[in-house]
Amino acid sequence: MKFLIVLAVAVACASADVSHILTPDYQVPIVRSDFKNNPDGTGFNYAFESGNGIVQEAQGVVKNPNSEAATLEVKGNVKYTAPDGTPVELYYVANEDGYQPTGSHVPKVPEHVLRAQEYIASHTPFVQTVAKKV
Repeated sequence: MKFLIVLAVAVACASADVSHILTPDYQVPIVRSDFKNNPDGTGFNYAFESGNGIVQEAQGVVKNPNSEAATLEVKGNVKYTAPDGTPVELYYVANEDGYQPTGSHVPKVPEHVLRAQEYIASHTPFVQTVAKKV
């Protein structure tokens, strides 16, 4: 039985149509590629640009490198054109506070959610007091 399953998977893989992968649309040249790594391990820079207009750049730096609280902060951006022709630009920071993207296509946090977060933050001592009693 196991042999028949393996045989069926092998036949399916062999007969799969992968011709779309070999078309020129999927063969995109890299126009520019740069990478620099600080020898002391405190940071890096990289950038690349492809022939179809995708551009990505990032810089990373270690904050507080000689302490136990050392953290990596990466700032970067990505630019490309969406299939519908819309230019997309994404900027981001990733650090101890998490991943923080910004861009015209990134949804904004609704105002009522921001107000709720402020309310929760301002009433945290009350919540902690109630939680201790329970």
